[in-house]
Amino acid sequence: MASAFNSKPKIVNGPGGYVLEDVPHLSDYIPDLPTYPNPLKNNPAYSVVKQYFVHDDDTVPQKVVVHKDGPRGIHFRRAGPRQKVYFQSDDVKAAIVTCGGLCPGLNTVIRELVCSLNYMYGVNKVLGIDGGYRGFYARNTITLTPKSVNDIHKRGGTILGTSRGGHDTTKIVDSIQDRGINQVYIIGGDGTQKGASAIYEEVRRRGLKVVVAGIPKTIDNDIPVIDKSFGFDTAVEEAQRAINAAHVESESIENGIGVVKLMGRNSGYIAMYATLASRDVDCCLIPESPFYLEGPGGLFQYIEKKLKEQGHMVIVVAEGAGQDLVSESIQSMQKQDASGNKLLQDVGLWISQRIKDHFAKHSTMNINLKYIDPTYMIRAIPSNASDNVYCTLLAQSVIHGAMAGYTGYTSGLVNGRQTYIPFYRITETQHKVVITDRMWARLLSSTTQPTFWCAKDVIEDKREEELFDQSGDDDEQCPDANSIANEIIHIPNNSVKV
Repeated sequence: MASAFNSKPKIVNGPGGYVLEDVPHLSDYIPDLPTYPNPLKNNPAYSVVKQYFVHDDDTVPQKVVVHKDGPRGIHFRRAGPRQKVYFQSDDVKAAIVTCGGLCPGLNTVIRELVCSLNYMYGVNKVLGIDGGYRGFYARNTITLTPKSVNDIHKRGGTILGTSRGGHDTTKIVDSIQDRGINQVYIIGGDGTQKGASAIYEEVRRRGLKVVVAGIPKTIDNDIPVIDKSFGFDTAVEEAQRAINAAHVESESIENGIGVVKLMGRNSGYIAMYATLASRDVDCCLIPESPFYLEGPGGLFQYIEKKLKEQGHMVIVVAEGAGQDLVSESIQSMQKQDASGNKLLQDVGLWISQRIKDHFAKHSTMNINLKYIDPTYMIRAIPSNASDNVYCTLLAQSVIHGAMAGYTGYTSGLVNGRQTYIPFYRITETQHKVVITDRMWARLLSSTTQPTFWCAKDVIEDKREEELFDQSGDDDEQCPDANSIANEIIHIPNNSVKV
């Protein structure tokens, strides 16, 4: 079980409303730690770089758009190499573990961690933990060298294996301590980072000189604070293949409908960006934007309208969309996987069948529907060039922080700059599409689909004025979605960003 001990967040306040949400450091709980010159000073690849070392006071703002009289806002410590390090190269024994689902780029991150530790800092002892968190105490480790990982970035998946659950903090830290590991690199999503935070707290409670650092991994792009997660660009690019196939199938037959289900348990970013990139999608359904099937402005009406106009259509649906419509019983909604994620019903199969049933019963129009589910094909492929570069930056940045003695952090990109973010900021919420924001408005403009909004469904910023009176009956029928959209646009001083 995890320790009840919890360290306090490190918050530094400055003039002009400046706030630094700092990350822990080994020196916070281990006094009189010796420091050493950074070996990068003698590395021929880096010694020629001017101002290569990051100043200790360098920080990155979470928000770059501010008002002239407003506060400077929250900042994070800038990532990068420091003049002094807290580990001698020969003393470092690092461990790398991958947890959760697969994602393009996992092997690239592993490769770059191993190679950068060796080439930049002269670290020769790197272990791979086999099979996720439970591998710390249930399986053997794998010795990793630059030679053994040389070509792994060309393959999908993870050479270390992965799993969900299996997190026993005490056993994990016992294993870390017994094996003499002093740097732990943990690659995974929000659940994995919560586990990493618990490991850090136990390490700190025991007073161990062990760095615990995370690299955020989620193909859904649902981790907060950071600009995006690695593998996301690859997923969007690969999703285009499925969308293109659906488009070819649908336009090649009378009244053809192509339905593509994409990943997105709680956040619809892959579906949204794939739709915007494709330009062949007529309707995109995501978890953040409720929709309905029957009646004016509903999905069935829109499908019939599109088929009459152009003879075919393509629908993209994220896996977490419409779960309130799909779930038939409370019992099915409460089932969870080993990571504690709610098990979802297959919305793609469900919506495909509902469309078929509707047109069979309520329309003289004969439709031809093709359903495509590329989920596991997308997440199992190697990362593309863009993600490979990003994986390299993430891996090198997290190593610089570990060698400099920082711990209890996740390395991530914020406003285009590599930063160190405390675990609690990564795990406190999820990054979701805001359907009253400009990006969703761009999608609606691109697809010309209805908003499917009921007044009770509009997501609003707490700081903005309320648009709708939601005191009415929750079961009232949704009015025409396009009329709602027009009403929103013409409300004076409205708070919806369009």
